[in-house]
Amino acid sequence: MSTITTQDKPKQSITKVLGNYSFILIFFAILLVYLIINAGATTWSGVMNILRHSTVVGIIAFGMGLTIITGGIDLSVGSMLSLIGGISVVVFNATNSPILTLLFALTGGFVLGSINGLLIGKVKMPPFIVTLATMMIYRSIAQYYLRAVERKSIYNMDGTLSAYQGFYDFGQSKLFDLIPTVGIILILVTVVMVFLSTSTKYGRTIYAVGSNERAAMLAGISVEWVRVSVYVLTGVLCGLAAFIWLAMNGSVDPATLGRSNEMYAIAAVVIGGVSMSGGKGNLLGILFGAMSYNIIDKIIAAMRFDALINDTIKGAILLVAVLIQIMIPVLRGKFRKKEA
Repeated sequence: MSTITTQDKPKQSITKVLGNYSFILIFFAILLVYLIINAGATTWSGVMNILRHSTVVGIIAFGMGLTIITGGIDLSVGSMLSLIGGISVVVFNATNSPILTLLFALTGGFVLGSINGLLIGKVKMPPFIVTLATMMIYRSIAQYYLRAVERKSIYNMDGTLSAYQGFYDFGQSKLFDLIPTVGIILILVTVVMVFLSTSTKYGRTIYAVGSNERAAMLAGISVEWVRVSVYVLTGVLCGLAAFIWLAMNGSVDPATLGRSNEMYAIAAVVIGGVSMSGGKGNLLGILFGAMSYNIIDKIIAAMRFDALINDTIKGAILLVAVLIQIMIPVLRGKFRKKEA
């Protein structure tokens, strides 16, 4: 049986750090490819646009990350974005108040997330089935309300209202004319979510439920309410993302907004290193995962692939990311056996 020498310990520490923060290396590797492909056309504004365009999916992905850590999934995030965003337009046009619109978006997310959470956590229905059903229901309601009640083809914020320009300018603004304001919001959400997951009792219970549900119950953790809470929090994050979408774009097409966002959010989570089997992963990786996936989108565009093939490439990348997740523990196990 081999012994670990003093010289081996630094090597093992470096390997562990690289393994735990591989998402940063992946991000910079993908960014380097993008810079090479884009050659001299890349500017500071272009790089910051990566952060800006990652904001909506990135915020949603943090909710997706929590559900996956508990061993679940939320396929309804894109439809929640569509429904909350659409009705938020109606609220803004009726109130002329971005603050009331934000409060409605967060409350709407809380309600929709609670529906998912109660059905999954308390009724104990499978997360895949519940969120697949609500994915269809939420988008259908958004489209029905638009056609039957609003009698319009798209949810459009009223540009004649006094608060409209300030709201829209907020979505386009930059701090010190350098960093997009919405990107800063994504970074703040990252800080809050990382703190929540690593430095609070609640965060530890989320990982405990995902690692071993039975052991968590024996430890006195209310597994049911932990599951409810992560879906509620996911809904609230979708509400925040919907509000930011409105500030950035000023309108919502319920037929297209958020479509495939559940896949993009899952991709950000997986590339960020969160295990699809639950109980493992650093939420910090989701920020880098969301930006990495956005850069991949820009690489595809820069290489002028046919738009119809985009999702094929993205889907293949997602499969490769999951495969790598599965293979790394297997390879580590074989390497340890050889050393023993």
